[in-house]
Amino acid sequence: MDNEAAKELVRRGYDALSTQYDEAFDGETKYGPWLAELLDRLLVPSRVLDLGCGSGVPVALTLAEAGHQVTGVDLSEVQVKRARKRVPAATFLQEDAAKVDFPPGGFDAVVCLYALIHIPLDEQQTLLRRIGEWVRPGGLFVATVGSGAWTGSEENWLGGEVPMWWSQADASTTRGWIEEAGFVVEREEFVPEENSGHMLLWTARG
Repeated sequence: MDNEAAKELVRRGYDALSTQYDEAFDGETKYGPWLAELLDRLLVPSRVLDLGCGSGVPVALTLAEAGHQVTGVDLSEVQVKRARKRVPAATFLQEDAAKVDFPPGGFDAVVCLYALIHIPLDEQQTLLRRIGEWVRPGGLFVATVGSGAWTGSEENWLGGEVPMWWSQADASTTRGWIEEAGFVVEREEFVPEENSGHMLLWTARG
């Protein structure tokens, strides 16, 4: 499957099951400890990019309510429309994360939770390098990445009638790409999920 076809699967999946995704993963309460730590580390107001923002809850909403200037990017038209309604104080763009562009040093932090794994593997290293340009020196990049290498799809995702697609390198490879992009990995932790899981990385721009 080529990259554009894979992205189309992702877009269609989230367009079709935006609400079901929030319900399945406790959309309004997930990431609580992560967001609390992020808020503790950000000066108000900070400029934050939520890359793969979904429906805007809870990341963009929590940050915007705390007084931060939030920009969200998502491939799904439905997700972006819901985000604009749910978080009117933030700015949301329907864009391909691998193609969107921002000024150098334009953000104090970039958050990318469960989104990098939906981007074709051969586009991830370049995207991480660009994120390194968008984050100011000393700024933060918080991301979840795959713990093991895998690319594939799942039919009838979340019990619906659409497939979903993922692509990820192993954690060591992705960590290397992040470091090459200019970030220092401060901490990483395994986040279990059923029979597998992801790695959460806290990094700072050198």
